[in-house]
Amino acid sequence: MGGARELVLISGAFAVCAAAAAGLVYLAPRRGWLAAPNARSFHNQPKPTLGGLGFALPILGYLGYKGLEVPEAAGLAFAAAAVALTGLIDDLRDLSQGLRLAVQFLAAGLVLWLLPPGWSPWILALAAFLLVWQVNLFNFMDGIDGLAAGACLFFCLGVQLLSGGAPGWLGDLLWVIVGAALGFLCFNWPPAKIMMGDLGSTLLGLLLGASVLLLVAQDVLPLFCCLILLTGLWFDASYTLCVRIVTGQAFTQAHRSHLYQKVAARRGHLWSTSAFLAFCLLWLLPLAALARAQPAYGWLCQLAALLPLAIAAPLLRAGRPDEGTVLDR
Repeated sequence: MGGARELVLISGAFAVCAAAAAGLVYLAPRRGWLAAPNARSFHNQPKPTLGGLGFALPILGYLGYKGLEVPEAAGLAFAAAAVALTGLIDDLRDLSQGLRLAVQFLAAGLVLWLLPPGWSPWILALAAFLLVWQVNLFNFMDGIDGLAAGACLFFCLGVQLLSGGAPGWLGDLLWVIVGAALGFLCFNWPPAKIMMGDLGSTLLGLLLGASVLLLVAQDVLPLFCCLILLTGLWFDASYTLCVRIVTGQAFTQAHRSHLYQKVAARRGHLWSTSAFLAFCLLWLLPLAALARAQPAYGWLCQLAALLPLAIAAPLLRAGRPDEGTVLDR
């Protein structure tokens, strides 16, 4: 881990993403590519969007190039391109929820095609559902400056650290995502100059979910090790959705009741994103390392990873109606 090839992948993706983000910061206001404040956002002024293009260019470029010789990379390239294109169109003009889900399930099917044979139909059906949920929950968690890109960076670096460097094209893809995330954070760290939009959030959600399946299928890391690294994302989104359903709220409507949004409403973007990343580094990463070293106790490590969030979520009334919001702090 950390050789010349990795540095080239990171620096190349960083340069492409940072250049794209810088260009969009300049161009988006002039073209009207702005994310207006809505019921989910924590900004009181329109912000340049389509920053996910900075992720799409190096990621799809790498997958397209690698796909010329590796069929699995080609399959993931098609799946990622379909989700990214749908997100781009949705950013520019709203698409129906049914169409978005249809494309996401087709993309999930392509990802499952990459897996080795022998998986039962029930497991594949569950994996498809969870992969589509991962695409959407990552989109839900892209609500404050720096959090989604920071979580993506943490996952990719965590995988590389715990695996000693993931092998083959998948490992290289994770390094490309690392470089792109660093480049994007130069413009998305609080206070953000640009948002990634659905183009970026759905693309990254698919790639992180696909990476988990491929890492487990290739026996690179145990399942619980990967899930622990993503706990801060999937628990918040899943818990909040369940609370909204159980309490009879219109759960399909935009809202600001995720746990991270409750924290942001009290302390602002910078503190909330920093606290989230500190939780990932100081709590989730050691537990993921323990799950890697002792796979038989991975489920116990996962429960420990959930414990602080399971305490904080009801205390801060995650999933409950808003009680006031602090914007752009």
